[in-house]
Amino acid sequence: MDFTGTPGQSGTPAHPGAPGLAQLHPEAVRQVAEAVRKSLLHDLVDIGWAPNPQTPMSGRWKAGEMILKPTSGQEKSIPLESFFRKVVLARERLRVLEQKINNHPKLDDEDRLELQKYLAQIYGSFTTFNVLFEERADWFVGQKSDR
Repeated sequence: MDFTGTPGQSGTPAHPGAPGLAQLHPEAVRQVAEAVRKSLLHDLVDIGWAPNPQTPMSGRWKAGEMILKPTSGQEKSIPLESFFRKVVLARERLRVLEQKINNHPKLDDEDRLELQKYLAQIYGSFTTFNVLFEERADWFVGQKSDR
């Protein structure tokens, strides 16, 4: 990555030996900003604070909308892509919670099992939204029945 502009440009470096702002090439600045953005997004996805952008929504729902119609008053339209990203974000946060429960040093096996049961029930409540996911591997899976 080349951080300098055309030789001979002047600028006052912030640090000795560093190029001045006038010497920074705009494309290099854009590349650095994009690399920082991608790295930050990756870290936010890892900790469950951002939805995984790699999770594809089923093609039949793209550009679709969800319409909420109250019994009285004005209806509200929500783009399905926005709703889908929120569902994916909720799933990512549930996965982080599950990891924290599994690795928590002060929980005994009985408490861990009880909390896992609640998580499975939450996942089960989200199975309605599986139709939005393109890949079956991304689906919510609830508690398996013993029947």
